[in-house]
Amino acid sequence: MEANFRQALPLVLKHEGGFVNHPSDPGGATNKGITLGTYRQYVKKNGTVADLKAITDEEVAKVYKLFYWDAVKGDQLPAGVDYAMFDFAVNSGPGRAIKFLQHIAGVAQDGVLGPVTVAAVSALAPEKVVNQLCDDRLAFLKRLSIWSTFGKGWGRRVSDVRAHALGLAKNGSPSAPQRSERPSAPAPSASPTTPAQPSASAATGKSFVAVVIAAIAGAAAYFWQQITSLFGG
Repeated sequence: MEANFRQALPLVLKHEGGFVNHPSDPGGATNKGITLGTYRQYVKKNGTVADLKAITDEEVAKVYKLFYWDAVKGDQLPAGVDYAMFDFAVNSGPGRAIKFLQHIAGVAQDGVLGPVTVAAVSALAPEKVVNQLCDDRLAFLKRLSIWSTFGKGWGRRVSDVRAHALGLAKNGSPSAPQRSERPSAPAPSASPTTPAQPSASAATGKSFVAVVIAAIAGAAAYFWQQITSLFGG
């Protein structure tokens, strides 16, 4: 959902931390989860490691919106699924996250999140999608050779993502548009000064009794007429 990006971004950044250049990290130098290559693509073409270290909050939001959130069509996904996909894309790449989602939705895994995938995902319960996505993501991470180095942190991250995503799936965003359907008005209750109106079943019952009484009276009048005619009355 579009309204969820600003809510999801701090949750993602919480796990990204600051500047890191770990030799075992295939992404190389990163700051707040943004690699130097990504920085050069979306912020400064000839940016240096020093530029990456000095990245601003506005630049961070721009990169995350364009490179990750928009790539997984966060604005079009159900609440909860959008954040789970957003974080997955940041951690493991948009293409991989999309293919995992497409597997869950039962559509072609081409790594392109188009209207067919969006429709298939939207037809599923968001809680189910979130849980399956987190399960599959964790299983993928455990298969990586660097799990022994980063596994503990990755496991905590997926667990945290699952909890927040399920919360969003259940409650949505506080700023999300409300449903357009108007709720049905509650049935009016009888007040002490206003007699309650009879229900439809009660009215039907009274009408039936009146019809029966009228039929009996009519039959009695008919038989009395026949009797008096017979005896010359």
